[in-house]
This record gives sequence, structure tokens and C-alpha cells, in this order.
Amino acid sequence: MQHAQPLDARPVGASAVREQVYMVFPNDLNSNDTVFGGLIMAQMDRFAAVAADRHAGGVCVTASVDAVHFIAPAKGGDVLIFNCAVNRAWQTSMEVGCKVEAEKIGGGERRHILSAYLTFVAVDRDGKPRPVPALMPETDVERHRYEEAQLRRELRLRHAEELKRLRAGRRS
Repeated sequence: MQHAQPLDARPVGASAVREQVYMVFPNDLNSNDTVFGGLIMAQMDRFAAVAADRHAGGVCVTASVDAVHFIAPAKGGDVLIFNCAVNRAWQTSMEVGCKVEAEKIGGGERRHILSAYLTFVAVDRDGKPRPVPALMPETDVERHRYEEAQLRRELRLRHAEELKRLRAGRRS
């Protein structure tokens, strides 16, 4: 049996999406005059997908959103700034971290408004999972995110197993 050659590890910066902006308009606001959370999540998913696709060298699909933490609201007159990067890659999947900040139109102090972790799976033309390159963290911050991503993955897998066990018990 022939084994696939391991893919060369890639640095975080090779796939990161940096400083992507979205200008908030009145139709982006809810009845509380803050930006719809779903709008921010949709933009975040798009930018995170770009980071995943770049790292994997092809199409990736969103498998899960591990956590979305809304830290502060964005409002009319704000510009949203998105930064996304792969935190860790495994066999066919990877975690992408996203940070969203807001600033007033024209610039000024930035406010951290959202952090999230998304899991993507690289897929081939048939929609089947395919291997992804390992990630090569280079800075202390990247190494810290790399280690945290493994912990989040272990917790996700443990949680999925617990749910499976509980659901199996209900069917008896």
C-alpha cells in the first residue's frame, strides 16, 4: 500500500487574513441600534474560510463553531476589522481563530468586540475529507494559540463522546 507524502508545514502568516474591514450601515442594525450578531458571524465565517482555504491549498468547509464570545456591541458609525488565522491543523481539519474589533468611521481607538474559534475540514472534489499541512507556529503568541487549540479539540471530542453515550442510553 502506498502512503501519501506528508505535506510541508506552513507558517501561520502564510494563510492569515488581516485587517479586513466592513463598514456598518443603518440596515446592519437591530432595534437596539447595535450590529446584528448574525451579520458579524457571517462575515467572520467568510474570512475564516479564506484562512483555512489558504492553509489547506483548496476548498474547506465549516465543520463547527466552537465558541463565539460577544465582548462588546458594534454600533452605527463603526467600521469592523476582522483578523483570522489558523491556530492548529490536524489530519484533515484545522482550527481558525477570529478576532473582530470596531472603530469609529475615520479611525480612532479600537474596541475588541468578538472572539471566536471555528473548525474547518479540507475536502476534495467529491466532498471527502483530505489531508492538510501541519501548522508551524513561529511566535510565542502563535505557540500559545497552538497549544490552546489542542485543548479545545480534546474538549470538543470528549463532549461529543459524552453526548453519544447519553443518547445511546435513551434509546434502550
